[in-house]
Amino acid sequence: MGAPVKDNVTYDDWDKLDIRVGTIERVDDVEGSKKLVALTVDFGDFKRTILTGLKEERANPKEIEGMQTLFLVNMAPRKMAGMVSEGMLLDIGYDDGIDSVIATLEKSVPNGTRLC
Repeated sequence: MGAPVKDNVTYDDWDKLDIRVGTIERVDDVEGSKKLVALTVDFGDFKRTILTGLKEERANPKEIEGMQTLFLVNMAPRKMAGMVSEGMLLDIGYDDGIDSVIATLEKSVPNGTRLC
């Protein structure tokens, strides 16, 4: 059985989230971390470094280089393993005990396109 549905959010809550399409340019190891990698992501008008725990989720985190997917870009910056993460990758499955997957787009769109 799947996880229970979380509490309802309002349209005002949803409107606070800035989810955008970005292309993962590079995946780099975060030295000294057993789980983190650093993604360099192109959002068109800007680039960000986003840290994510893909080392423990994938045998080869570099396999996602070049992929276009969704990111939350207005997360408060967070320092982890001596680096600052400037967003969140929206990957699917790990918390449900299945292999992590990256959401793919039906077709390519310009980097920085917003989810509405």
